[in-house]
Amino acid sequence: MLAPPWLLAIGLVIGLLVLIPARRLQAAGLSSGAIGLYALLLWALAMLVAIRPGATRLLIPLLLVAALAPFLASPDTIRRVLRRPPATPGPPIRPPMKNVTPPDERPDERPDVRPDERPDERPDVRPEP
Repeated sequence: MLAPPWLLAIGLVIGLLVLIPARRLQAAGLSSGAIGLYALLLWALAMLVAIRPGATRLLIPLLLVAALAPFLASPDTIRRVLRRPPATPGPPIRPPMKNVTPPDERPDERPDVRPDERPDERPDVRPEP
């Protein structure tokens, strides 16, 4: 027996809404397994509220706390609660600076310039016969 289309639509919308706080948990550095478990439990509780409205007295406060907690706590607070080290332990390490200064060569010393193209030399003036 297939599920009615309205139930599939509700499940899809709830699933998309659950991904919003899950993304915040990913930014906090949680493992993908923990984020998946969080999203699955939050989706299941929201579907239970959508299907059986009688359980709303207990489930709606739980859903609100579970869905809003990642937004109220910063990623650093979540890391501190889970006792994880900070994402960046110190200042970022920069690569050495690249030298972009052109070399100090005169045009007559460069091997790739032909003698007739040197700007500081005057062209040969030949007398006309």
